Amino acid sequence: MKNKEDIIFVCSSCGEEYLRWQGKCDVCNEWNTLKEFKVKSERSKTKSANVNIPAPEIVELNKIKITNFRRHTTKISEFDRVLGSGIVPGSIILLGGDPGIGKSTLLLQVANNLDDVLYVSGEESPQQIKIRFDRLGLVSSSLKIFTETNVDSIITNVLNSRPNLVIIDSIQTMYSEDFPSTPGSIVQVRECAMKLQSLAKTTGISIILVGHVTKEGEVAGPRILEHLVDVVLYLEGNSQNTRILRGQKNRFGATDEIGIFEMTETGLAGIANPSKLFLSERLKNVPGSCITATVEGTRALLVEVQALTTTTNFGFPQRRSEGYNLNRLQLIIAVIQKRTGLNPSNQDVFVNIAGGIKIRETAVDLAVALAIVSSIKNQAIPANLCVFGELGLSGEIRNVTFQAKRQAEAERLGFGQFPKSKNILAVIKEVLNV
Repeated sequence: MKNKEDIIFVCSSCGEEYLRWQGKCDVCNEWNTLKEFKVKSERSKTKSANVNIPAPEIVELNKIKITNFRRHTTKISEFDRVLGSGIVPGSIILLGGDPGIGKSTLLLQVANNLDDVLYVSGEESPQQIKIRFDRLGLVSSSLKIFTETNVDSIITNVLNSRPNLVIIDSIQTMYSEDFPSTPGSIVQVRECAMKLQSLAKTTGISIILVGHVTKEGEVAGPRILEHLVDVVLYLEGNSQNTRILRGQKNRFGATDEIGIFEMTETGLAGIANPSKLFLSERLKNVPGSCITATVEGTRALLVEVQALTTTTNFGFPQRRSEGYNLNRLQLIIAVIQKRTGLNPSNQDVFVNIAGGIKIRETAVDLAVALAIVSSIKNQAIPANLCVFGELGLSGEIRNVTFQAKRQAEAERLGFGQFPKSKNILAVIKEVLNV
């Protein structure tokens, strides 16, 4: 007798389910995102998937006792920094990043530094993992490899072996026999993640999920995947060997913390002095270059803001930015034109944050503005100048948070000059003498 199947429609954007197709998702308001899937009814689900995950109990909060609780320290300082000093027992972590960025390499290094780790691979054979493990020069006597994509089989083995940490590489290769759709589909990714989340919360075993990313830079699969996990990390990089581990969500620590690594022949190595790295290839006395201090999490970093302006060959000038918000750049150019008397409307403006780091705070507005003016005037900014401040629409320079921390980091690296004026026109006259 054939198993009875139900047809549901799942939104590819948010994961919401519907019994009938409709053009617009009522939850995320996206159009044409509902996809048809066949799922087995509750009565006909396979018995092979019936793993014995302990059932949770109702307990009073004041009767919960925390004994011998400590995070799993990976001994990789930059990784622990982003997590909030280590992996919390029973937590589930999602690590995303572009193909080849170093996700598996980083997790092999993490597994090597911890005791009793189960590495589940749905993409590589044990021999392939061993080759990479040896190439990195790692030595571990407790790391176990399990090549499987059936999530129910994985859960059964985890319950039998009880490791301290499980690494799933990757969640898009996992599938459950309860849902007859291909691995990587919206339903499979969501349901497999929910099963693994239940496993982590009921047993206290930490789980790290590796997630593929889309061309937009987000983890592939339903949006609910990021809501299920406790921590969401993204590993970013550029054409150089620098890698940045950024926390997007963290229930146990700061959400704006970053870890900075350098890709070497032996894996990812944490960088103790990232400010010096970002400024290592800087050319002094070049127009369009300005040093600023940004704060990421608990650390202050010095980065170089580069601007290039050229006379436009078309009626509409180009505006391009790398590592900085394009809409914010448009606003700064408008303030420059209105409040300084300069006319960048006939100039193509290109802004780049050197080193591949992405800056989201408004404290670098003043540095961007000065870099653009410096390029337009073809006049270099003093080599020992460091600027930071938010630029208002009236041209005023507003104070930013952690000013003392930013100034201390700048002075530590030899940048002892700071502008004193409080509006953009006065700062330009003070810095560039124009």
